[in-house]
Amino acid sequence: VQLQASGGGLVQAGGSLRLSCAASGSIFAIVAMAWYRQAPGKRRELVAVVTSGGTTNYANPVKGRFTISRDNAKNTVYLQMNSLKPEDTAVYYCNAGINSGFRTTDYWGQGTEVTVSS
Repeated sequence: VQLQASGGGLVQAGGSLRLSCAASGSIFAIVAMAWYRQAPGKRRELVAVVTSGGTTNYANPVKGRFTISRDNAKNTVYLQMNSLKPEDTAVYYCNAGINSGFRTTDYWGQGTEVTVSS
């Protein structure tokens, strides 16, 4: 199983970006899908999560600005980021709990860099 993230880049404050992360491989079911981020010198933190049923939850700093969604047919999770701020600058990682038929395992994407200039 692999997670391939894309969509990062450089954007000015107030701008928008959309991240995508597609899961591929031997997948029986995907439980929760999430986005984390890690800024330089800081710990990795949860940004947003969406369950298999579509329930979402967001970290306080991004509430009202970011939207997480998933396309179950494509095994893909998205993160729409609006009103970006310089403090959103980080490497963003997707995460998914994937059941390959025997057990559920946590997988991570390779990370995509988001830089927000002031």
